[in-house]
Amino acid sequence: MATYNKRGGKPKTKVEKETVVEENSTTAEVFNTLDEGASKTEAWVEKNQKVILGVIGAVAVCVLGFFAYQEYVQKPKEAEAMNEMFQAQNYWEQALTAEAKDSLYNLSLKGGEGKYGFIEIIENYGGTNAANLAHYYAGMAYLNTNKYQEAIDQLDKFSSDDDILAPLAKGAIGDAFAQLGQNDEALKYYEEAATMRTNDFTTPRFLLKAGIAALAVNNNDKALKHFKTISDDYPKSSEATKAEVYTGRAEAMNQ
Repeated sequence: MATYNKRGGKPKTKVEKETVVEENSTTAEVFNTLDEGASKTEAWVEKNQKVILGVIGAVAVCVLGFFAYQEYVQKPKEAEAMNEMFQAQNYWEQALTAEAKDSLYNLSLKGGEGKYGFIEIIENYGGTNAANLAHYYAGMAYLNTNKYQEAIDQLDKFSSDDDILAPLAKGAIGDAFAQLGQNDEALKYYEEAATMRTNDFTTPRFLLKAGIAALAVNNNDKALKHFKTISDDYPKSSEATKAEVYTGRAEAMNQ
């Protein structure tokens, strides 16, 4: 290494001096380029600062507006909707064990005692969790009062991540199609309900219904598959005994 590269070293030969000049020139050029780029950036920012500040301000307003909306509009709306829906839920729950089921289900749908029914909750509080839940309640109320297309329409609009409610709603759509005599559609929804969540309650329940629907459309192989899954994976379920009976029927039909 040349001595002029060391600390305190100075170039001695002509070649060394030319090298130093060249390196200094290159370094200066790099810094000049950086300075020029920085100057251009500063100039651009200065020229467009109103636009930049406007964009930043707009973003800030949107963020603050979102939080304000959630805090001062959405939360009160959710609370009001749940309060309004309490009476409809009460009618619906009474209908589960009452003799006059239809009248109570109808009250839950249309409202009573100065409170909204599920349909009005949906119409007046769209976008709330209460309205979403009202779709489920309304769908089940329609299903239990033999209004099957209305049940399908409402249940199809319900969404949930719950391990029980989600498959129950999907399976109830299958029930509605089965009542309408559309067993192919019923089979599709039963299979979806059985597989969308895996648990000891809804999975064997809808596997059994899927198997029965498969028999109704003469798809005995698929029916046997569903019944066998119940026997193998859910032998302690209440559906297991029924699955054995239907398995015998399916096997007899295959002979």
